[in-house]
Amino acid sequence: MARLALARGCCQKPVNAMIPVGMSEYSIGVDLGGTNLRAAAIDRSGKMLDKISGSTKFEEGRDAVLSDIVSAISALRERCGEAALAGIGVGVPGFIRIREGFITGSNNLPYLENFPVRDEISRRLGARVILENDANAAALGEKWIGAGQDVDDLVLLTLGTGIGGGIISCGRILRGAVGMAGEFGHVTVVPNGNPCGCGNRGCLEKHASATAVTAMARLMQLGEELSARDVSELARQDTKEGEKAREIWRIVGESLGIALATAINTFNFPLYLLSGGMLPAWEFFAPEMMRTVERRSFTYRATKTETRIAKATLGNEAGLYGAAYLPWAG
Repeated sequence: MARLALARGCCQKPVNAMIPVGMSEYSIGVDLGGTNLRAAAIDRSGKMLDKISGSTKFEEGRDAVLSDIVSAISALRERCGEAALAGIGVGVPGFIRIREGFITGSNNLPYLENFPVRDEISRRLGARVILENDANAAALGEKWIGAGQDVDDLVLLTLGTGIGGGIISCGRILRGAVGMAGEFGHVTVVPNGNPCGCGNRGCLEKHASATAVTAMARLMQLGEELSARDVSELARQDTKEGEKAREIWRIVGESLGIALATAINTFNFPLYLLSGGMLPAWEFFAPEMMRTVERRSFTYRATKTETRIAKATLGNEAGLYGAAYLPWAG
C-alpha cells in the first residue's frame, strides 16, 4: 500500500503505547473520494487516535482501490487493537443501495458501480462493514461532534464540485426506501434551467456548485479556467469584472435559497447547515440566499427564532467522523 502514509500531526508512535489498558471502544471510519482515501480510528468521545491518508488512483483498477481500503483499515486495527474495535464505516460518493451494499450513479467512482463493495471489503477483513453516502456521513459527523450537537434534526448541504445532501431525523440518517434520500443537488431550482447529467434540467448543482460558478464565469467572459475561489476574489474588486462576479454569487445565493426554502417548508427542522469548498464565498452568496429563504418560506418567517441556517464546523473531516460513527448510530 505504497500510496498511503500516516498523516502528519497524528500518532507518531504505536497507538497501543499511548492508550491505557481498559481504553474505551473505538471505530474506524473511511472517507473515499474520486482522488483521495482517508481512514481514521476514532474513539466514542470523538477523539481521533490515528489517521492514514493517501490518493486513490482509479486507473489502476477496482482491485487496487479495494486493496488500499482494506490495507488502511487493517493497519489501523492492528495499531489500535482489534478487541476494542466497535465497527467499520465507509463513506463514498454516489447513490447507495443500503440493503445490497452497492454504489450506483457515482461519477467519481465508476469502477465501483454495481459491485458489492460493502460485502467484498467485509470478506477481506473478516469484519462487519457499513457503507454510506458521503454526504449522509458528513451530516452524521456534524450531528455527533460538529455544529449539530444540540439538535436531533438537521439538513446538511455539501457545496463542492457537485452538491450533496444529508438529512438527520431523530438523531439518525434519513435514507429513504433504498438509501437515496437527501439528494438536494438534484432538486429543481430553475424550471427548464441548465441540463444536468441526471437527466433533469435546472438542478441545484447546475446553478450553485463550484462547477456551475466556473461555467458562469466562462459564459460571462471572466476567464476560461477560473475556479470558484478565483471568482470570489474577483467579487472583491470594484471593477466591471467584480460586478459580474458578484452577479454570479447572487445567482448561487438565490438558487441555494430556493432549495433551502423548500427544505424548510418540507421538514420544519431547527438547523440547516452548509459545508464544502464554497464556504469562503459565504459573504457574497449568503445575503441573497437569506433574502430568498425569507421570501419563499412561510415556515421560516413564522419560526425565525427556532430555525437556523449556518456554516458546518468540521470541514472536510465531517465525512470521516460520520463514517466512524456509523457503527454506533444504530
